[in-house]
Amino acid sequence: MFGDLMGMMGKLKETQAKVEATKERLNSVYIDETSSDGLLKVTLSGNRVIKSIEIDEQLLEDKEQIEDYLILTLNKAIEKASNVHETEVAAVAKEGMPNIPGMDMFK
Repeated sequence: MFGDLMGMMGKLKETQAKVEATKERLNSVYIDETSSDGLLKVTLSGNRVIKSIEIDEQLLEDKEQIEDYLILTLNKAIEKASNVHETEVAAVAKEGMPNIPGMDMFK
């Protein structure tokens, strides 16, 4: 019984290390989102950190318009980055979880 418990604890620590490595790798995964008319482009890392924002010159003439563009485009990019992040981390976590009946959290 204790051998199984020790093995499970080792497996959990190994999984935790893999999750952390995956999070680190996501710093170099980039997600681009462009406004529907191509006037604004944002790039985020897989960890949802903004890496760049490119704004077309014509948007610079209207403060309210650029604010709207930023909100819409950043929200779309954050949603995409969150999906990538959650999918990657969940896959690693599921792979390393011990098979405990009734504890299938990643269906």
